[in-house]
Amino acid sequence: MEKVDSQLENERHNSLGTSIGALPLTLCAQVGRSFIHLISEMGKMFTFLFSAILWVFTPPAQVHLIIRHIKSIGVDSFLVVLLSGVFTGMVLGLQGYYTLRKFQAETWLGSAVALGLLRELGPVLSAFMVTGRTGSAMAAELGTMRVTEQIDALYSMAINPIKYLVSPRIIAGLISMPLLTAVFDVVGIYGAYMIGVGLLGVSSGSYFSGMETSVVFMDVYSGFLKSLSFGLIITWVGCYKGFYALPMATGVSKATTESVVLSFVLILVWDYFMTSILL
Repeated sequence: MEKVDSQLENERHNSLGTSIGALPLTLCAQVGRSFIHLISEMGKMFTFLFSAILWVFTPPAQVHLIIRHIKSIGVDSFLVVLLSGVFTGMVLGLQGYYTLRKFQAETWLGSAVALGLLRELGPVLSAFMVTGRTGSAMAAELGTMRVTEQIDALYSMAINPIKYLVSPRIIAGLISMPLLTAVFDVVGIYGAYMIGVGLLGVSSGSYFSGMETSVVFMDVYSGFLKSLSFGLIITWVGCYKGFYALPMATGVSKATTESVVLSFVLILVWDYFMTSILL
């Protein structure tokens, strides 16, 4: 009896040692599978982008679709960009004034607000607003078309769905985002002006003269380049996630959520790299 118990105990220890030894291999296998899936997904996304860009230069041009998507991306997002720009400028004016007052430098409020908006906050925050307002809508619309097999119907009618559904949205995003960023910058500067000059007593002349002496063409140019790239990211990610949404009940909601989260992350990451290169 004791011999049987000892054999069972030895087998238990051996199996436990085998499972513990196999744990690192299992973990490595899971990490490897995740890494391979990530690389495959990245390749699929870039292939999708290159295909959409190539179809832009293939006639016939879908001008009416581009105009319609400029309306949905730019005009429909105008109000939310306007409101967010005004209140962002007001917050910058308030915080900037009390920060600069510690160094007796209130006259530089206009320079600080203008440079912050033109270089960083204008492109990034306007891209966030458009992502929440339009990027999610694009993913939901294309995801619904995928679930209801409308995209497959386009294939069956010999119509390339990327040219018809994706390329006009990318062009519209490239046109709309710089314009929305310009609106954000302008109303943000005047929002800070209302707080700094109208409420806190900063000199109006020093506010605008500081901007004139501090802001150079490169500041405006870098913000313009960022807004262009952010417009591409928003439309690219939103269209990709919706185009390849899973044909199931939760496919559209999952595609919408993933498009918003991924767009936010890519906007911040790409903003860092562009800032490091342009500066």
